Amino acid sequence: MENTIHEECGIFGIYDRLGKCDVAGNTYYGLFALQHRGQESCGIAVNDRGIITVHKDVGLVRDVFKKEDLARLGQGQMAIGHTRYSTFGTVNATNAQPLVVRHIKGQMAVAHNGNLTNAPELRQKLEMNGAIFHTTNDSEIISYVIIQKRLESDSIEEAVEKAMDVLEGAYSLVIMSPNKMLAVRDKTGFRPLVMGRMKDGQILFASETCALDALGATYIRDIDPGEIVVVSEEGIHSIRTHCGNRPHMCVFEYVYFARGDSRLQGMQIHEARKNAGRTLAIENPVEADVVIGVPDSGLDAALGYAEQSGIPYGMGFVKNRYIARTFIQPTQDQRENSVRMKLNVVPSVVAGKRVIMVDDSIVRGTTSARIVKLLRDAGAKEVHVRVSAPPFISPCFYGTDIDSKEHLIACQMSIEEIGKAIGADTIGYLSVEGVRNMAKDADCDFCTGCFTGKYPAPTPKFVGKSKFEQKIEHKENRKYKGARRTEDGEEL
Repeated sequence: MENTIHEECGIFGIYDRLGKCDVAGNTYYGLFALQHRGQESCGIAVNDRGIITVHKDVGLVRDVFKKEDLARLGQGQMAIGHTRYSTFGTVNATNAQPLVVRHIKGQMAVAHNGNLTNAPELRQKLEMNGAIFHTTNDSEIISYVIIQKRLESDSIEEAVEKAMDVLEGAYSLVIMSPNKMLAVRDKTGFRPLVMGRMKDGQILFASETCALDALGATYIRDIDPGEIVVVSEEGIHSIRTHCGNRPHMCVFEYVYFARGDSRLQGMQIHEARKNAGRTLAIENPVEADVVIGVPDSGLDAALGYAEQSGIPYGMGFVKNRYIARTFIQPTQDQRENSVRMKLNVVPSVVAGKRVIMVDDSIVRGTTSARIVKLLRDAGAKEVHVRVSAPPFISPCFYGTDIDSKEHLIACQMSIEEIGKAIGADTIGYLSVEGVRNMAKDADCDFCTGCFTGKYPAPTPKFVGKSKFEQKIEHKENRKYKGARRTEDGEEL
């Protein structure tokens, strides 16, 4: 398995009242821009006069959607899309999104980014009332809660407003009803959601501004925490019953998740990462000959470190962007070589030199150790590791795929011991204050719970088996096709 942090997914929506554009095709390009947020599955749902058609599957956007698939989705007035990295639930087409549900008042499609912290309680309550779940993700719980409220409400927006009274945790949503599109952000504002407009008047919603840029759209604003934006033939209006809280964005959006060219809460991601590198250089100076970054998010921080320290910046690694995910490699030896397949050192940059290697995080340490060894093998005289985030010491409950302290190297070793374990001459982390200040120009506060153990919203009452362990079991058992199945015949 990969020893890096991942975020759950990216969401996208487009509303075209006049029907002037290909909503499916535009959603396809929007998802392409958001592919970095999830590579396990993806999907698009198109609404044509109240009839919703969906296509989704496991795989990358380019693999799941062929020309005939987009043609089959047809034309419509609106569409939503989703790219998924599962923090919970198995990797299969059933868990892919958007989810499309049919109820007595019509159809509804939902794309969701985040994790509910009260999902087990809600699921149990729904099942006791007769709900039958087809997936293992939180998004279906959200759909059921909204449908229940819809049966007692006059509109979809009223139903969502009522649902927000019981949904806890992180959820950025794009929802389609037969006649409306809704964009919803949880009351704390953990996950990003932005709004834009195309030149012909189409309204867009996306996890990041890079998806707006991909379509030549103009950024309007970020959706506020607790806000419901409704787009229909009557125009655009906002429901702010649950608003009032200042956003507490997951700080790891700025450290790692978001694309460098995106702008969230008014702050350019590239500049935030450079700020982190500058502070890292002030807090953890060392004499060296060259500063290099681990692609991709480590590059911006390395540039900031170099600018602040006056040490030259170099391109120490070339990244192979077409390598398969490490968990599908058939042998342990091939998995061990996965770092070498993904990253290749440029010897002329590091040979005989004292090297500062900047990375965005260290989770379990195994990947960092392999990268340090690559530099040693290429002739680096010294390797000084600098990390543009504080040590991970606590679980995340809001959509990041780590939830067990036993898997965090910083919970098992001191910082000095971590440096020795990964083979570095020295190691230094960014402080918690430093990571908060990296995006000081952003119009938000930050959730830094994974670094401090202090959270801005309720945490789960019940925490089940580690999601890391679940993913390890699932990925390891994929090698033995047919060896372990559920009672329904689904491969584990």
